[in-house]
Amino acid sequence: MSSAGTMVSEGARPMTMASAASAKRIRFEDVSVAYNGLTVLDSLSLTVNPGEIVALIGPSGSGKTTALRAVAGFVRPASGRITIGDRDVTNLAPYDRDIGMVVQNYALFPHMRVEENVAFGLRARRTAEDVSRARVPEALAMVGMSAYAKRYPRELSGGQQQRVAIARAIAIRPQVLLLDEPLSALDAQIRRSMVDELARLHRDLPSLTVLYVTHDQSEALTLANHIGIMRDGKLRAFGDAQSLFRYPPNRFAAEFLGRANLLTVKDLQPLDGDRARVTFGDQQLIARNHHRLPPGSECLLCARPHDFRLDPPLSDSNRLAGTVRSVQWQGDTHSVTLDVAGQEVRLTSVPMHRPPEPGARLDVHFNPADVTLVPEDERHG
Repeated sequence: MSSAGTMVSEGARPMTMASAASAKRIRFEDVSVAYNGLTVLDSLSLTVNPGEIVALIGPSGSGKTTALRAVAGFVRPASGRITIGDRDVTNLAPYDRDIGMVVQNYALFPHMRVEENVAFGLRARRTAEDVSRARVPEALAMVGMSAYAKRYPRELSGGQQQRVAIARAIAIRPQVLLLDEPLSALDAQIRRSMVDELARLHRDLPSLTVLYVTHDQSEALTLANHIGIMRDGKLRAFGDAQSLFRYPPNRFAAEFLGRANLLTVKDLQPLDGDRARVTFGDQQLIARNHHRLPPGSECLLCARPHDFRLDPPLSDSNRLAGTVRSVQWQGDTHSVTLDVAGQEVRLTSVPMHRPPEPGARLDVHFNPADVTLVPEDERHG
């Protein structure tokens, strides 16, 4: 067992929630929140479908935590409506919303043992004692903490404390779970383990609808069915995780979700299917035109660092010639930065026996099917 313990599904099956058919949807309808006249959440419309995980990501101050707190009932919208299932909860007190919540700093009571912390929400809801006695061990079993029921929080690692916080949230059997940066206080190794185990927990509880706020893009891509990208209080992009990564709808989404190379191109000419030819500097490149940008557009060619290849090209590959700026060895990869026609291009490669020196000329190749054209503005977000 790691220092964080191992989350297991053994013993979890007796703890059943509502069926998937009765899982609750979260819906924001044009929701705005303001503090002292400053709008921090601006006309948010968003739906978290029953039984799915939606992650909200974005820079600090983007409004993602405010959105989650509005669902929890800790902030009151200035306008708009929030519903959970068929209930309008906009003006309900937090304890009337049937939600569980896990926050960054665990929020465990230091003077209570683990089992008492998990039972706290049940007692606050005046759950019958025999029901509470059954649910607490079930919740602890789901997060792999059964052996720690008698310990105090100070006797646990950070990962174990966060497991207890999750057990406390699910013990009340909510239909909606809100996660506010739940793993950010953990070290990298435990955080990776917890991401896998949160995914397993959701498989065990498929009717649980989850709104997940995080700064960590890998968490969002691993866990979420859909991802919302926020900036300045607005939702700038939303979509299923894979599509949003492969076909970002605007520059901000491409830059924020993953490390995209964005090359300024022009003179878009549609080709067969969803492909198009564009001009970069004095050469022609071919890319996917997933967003159906019109002929003649000035736009961006979005290519991820792993899209580039150093080996001989396929017959229809694009080629770029650049000058090496830097090479960094990162264990299982080399990261190379190039200057290509005055623009920076980053690529990742398997470790090279003889990596190029700074100042060397280097040709890189990429498949047209692996890259996409992205509009500069946010009209597609």
